[in-house]
Amino acid sequence: MDQEGGHPQMAATTWDGYVDWRSRPAIAGRHGGMLAALFVLVAEVLENLAYLANASNLVMYMAEYMHVSPSRAANDVTNFMGTAFLLALLGGFLSDAFFTAYRIYLISAAIEFLGLVILTVQAKSASLKPPPCNQADPTAVCQEVSGRKAAMLFAGLYLVALGVGGIKGSLPSHGAEQFDDTTPQGRKQRSTFFNYFVFCLSCGGLIAVTLVIWVEDNKGWQWGFGISTLAIFLSIPVFLAGTAIYRNKIPSGSPLTTIFKVLVAATLNPCKSRNTSNAIASMNTSPAYATTQTAQRKQEAFEAGAEDDQKSKEATLPSNGSLSFLNRAVTSKPIHRSLECSVQQVEDVKVVLKLLPVFACTIILNCCLAQLSTFSVQQASTMDTKLGSLKVPPASLPIFPILFIMILAPVYDHFIIPFARRATKTETGVTHLQRIGIGLALSVLAMAVAALVEIKRKRVATDSGLLASPDPLPITFFWIALQYLFLGSADLFTLAGLLEFFFSEAPASMRSLATSLSWASLAMGYYLSTVIVSIVNSATGHSGHRPWLKGESLNGYHLERFYWLMCVLSGLNFVNYLFWASRYKYRSAGSSK
Repeated sequence: MDQEGGHPQMAATTWDGYVDWRSRPAIAGRHGGMLAALFVLVAEVLENLAYLANASNLVMYMAEYMHVSPSRAANDVTNFMGTAFLLALLGGFLSDAFFTAYRIYLISAAIEFLGLVILTVQAKSASLKPPPCNQADPTAVCQEVSGRKAAMLFAGLYLVALGVGGIKGSLPSHGAEQFDDTTPQGRKQRSTFFNYFVFCLSCGGLIAVTLVIWVEDNKGWQWGFGISTLAIFLSIPVFLAGTAIYRNKIPSGSPLTTIFKVLVAATLNPCKSRNTSNAIASMNTSPAYATTQTAQRKQEAFEAGAEDDQKSKEATLPSNGSLSFLNRAVTSKPIHRSLECSVQQVEDVKVVLKLLPVFACTIILNCCLAQLSTFSVQQASTMDTKLGSLKVPPASLPIFPILFIMILAPVYDHFIIPFARRATKTETGVTHLQRIGIGLALSVLAMAVAALVEIKRKRVATDSGLLASPDPLPITFFWIALQYLFLGSADLFTLAGLLEFFFSEAPASMRSLATSLSWASLAMGYYLSTVIVSIVNSATGHSGHRPWLKGESLNGYHLERFYWLMCVLSGLNFVNYLFWASRYKYRSAGSSK
């Protein structure tokens, strides 16, 4: 932080690297803080309501109103959701490189609003949809959506996906930037923000899978899309209400350019060092533990005739640390002036590359989470879904993990973490990597529970003589709530932990992009789930055997075997995660304390 003003006692303390909405230096005490983050949290409730209301029930709309086959409808929805989360990387990149996260949110919300308007208009007008068709009549010929109608449908969907991606890539980092990460109090408030960010995701999801889905099923899809349109529209003035107190991170140029330049320079630069004495001086210790002795060695290297560019380096490079091959980007003479790299750029790229194994280990977890919207819903649809006199629609079953997250998030933040801080006498109580690890361990238990519940469900079907019957089984769908409990808890621990881990560990110039990896992991988990199902069916369908996940009804599937397979894969993934987590060294203050 810097001071501005004439008299020291009257000077205002400004946030270095941050500006207000008018591009003036942000002032401590006036900009940032929990109040500013509160506007972000409320906007996220409305944004996730708008997105999840459509994503959770879109398969039904595609099949019933657009007359798309069930398999193609499932693929279209998977592609839509995966694309939305992958585009978070674009939103994060633009926030870091060219625009502030504040502007990216507003642009993305406007794009999502436009997409939802298109979908609402199409759902309202019969002339913009295929002719109505009685799908229950086997002789009926249903016209699948095509031509301009299909173009309008997918234009609306992918405008929504683009908007969602931009928001997911910018909003979490914008909220987290409101806190001072140089103080323990600021870091604790930032941790609370990420916990309640996941809580707010669930609040929006709760309204989406209950009220909005009921409206879509009973009043019409034009009303469902209309509610989503209204929600994203209202999120804009809510977000703008905090404009005067936001502190906005100044974009620092393309992080991808830096990463690419360092990797190319380290690969192409000759191995010969620029100067022997200079190389020795610059490879003695790591920047995190620079000491007076290091400064003396740098001075001796200067006196011995080190090159001028080495005199101005902000830090020194470790000679035997991980990814030390990247040191050649600095210590070797570049083959071209455009490949000139600073020590800070090399260290930043090392940090980003060290984050990737942790990112990769969360993909299997998200693959397990994908089962919540596919096989778990199908399981519940074969069971007794009555709650008293109310019959719960299968599309509303995600309410279970949502409720678990909404209960667990405040308990974790206000009870578990304070207790852990007192017990461990550390700032965080539970480190980011420990929190992610808990989530991965819970995913193993979740898949084991899912397998056992499926065994029980099929035993009830066998004992009742309903294996080949479409009638509901005499077993309550609350049994499915057990796997939702574990997977919902795993999602809370892992997603909040990932968001905070990537934000706090990434270089300041790459925070939005790094935070977006959390959403990219979710997208890749959805895609991987589809791939694993295809591989399992291909591998188990040889020699006259029926594939595990094919049949006339779910009762003919070997779903319990698939869940056991996912349990084993999750276990192996957890062991792999422990290997990488044990080798990781935190770089940010408070992360490992």
